[in-house]
Amino acid sequence: MATATLEHVNISVSDAQRTARFLERLTGWHRRWEGPAMNGGHTIHLGDENAYLAIYTNPEVTGGFAKGAPMNHIGIAVDDLHAAEAVVVAEGFEPFNHGAYDAGPDSFYFLDADGIEFEVVRYRQPPAN
Repeated sequence: MATATLEHVNISVSDAQRTARFLERLTGWHRRWEGPAMNGGHTIHLGDENAYLAIYTNPEVTGGFAKGAPMNHIGIAVDDLHAAEAVVVAEGFEPFNHGAYDAGPDSFYFLDADGIEFEVVRYRQPPAN
């Protein structure tokens, strides 16, 4: 069997610049690429040297996505959960479902301006490979 890593995820949002600016503050990721995209759209590749989130928009993307359809959430690991939550709150989003998993991460969830659900996690110990 081949070994694989997740290279990118592509999401549609109503305002790519707004989403990218917020996620830059939340994650410290940088813009790997940005430019025109299909259907008169615009895409921003935001991430690090190993993986990225492709943030896509076009004039027909209006947001207001139904929770859990078709994707449940996007998980982002951070080194400081409290600082990350402060960024989320400052953006006007409401954190919910705070959790602490036995031998796993502490976490919370939030919905962004388009209704996309994110989970923010901080591992107390590095995740097992």
